[in-house]
Amino acid sequence: MKHDAESPSFLRHPLFMIGQDSHGHWVARDQNGTRGGLFVNRAEALRYIRFENGNRAQAFVTVAGVLDLDMRAMNVAQRQPTIENQRDRKVA
Repeated sequence: MKHDAESPSFLRHPLFMIGQDSHGHWVARDQNGTRGGLFVNRAEALRYIRFENGNRAQAFVTVAGVLDLDMRAMNVAQRQPTIENQRDRKVA
């Protein structure tokens, strides 16, 4: 029996969490805190998640408590050098 290196999608942890912040806004963010946003309603938050994950139903979980969006984590992730950025740099 051959085992795939990647487990089936239903066994993986969800990639996004959805819930409301302490002000009642709808929040969707990934587990790493590097992608996400505030949305006017739950339907728009789910639309964003579907877009980010190729319309996979198991790509999110609903958080019962308060779910805050931490923009600091997102800003740090955007500042991290990527392989493409490093490749474009010229060494003197």
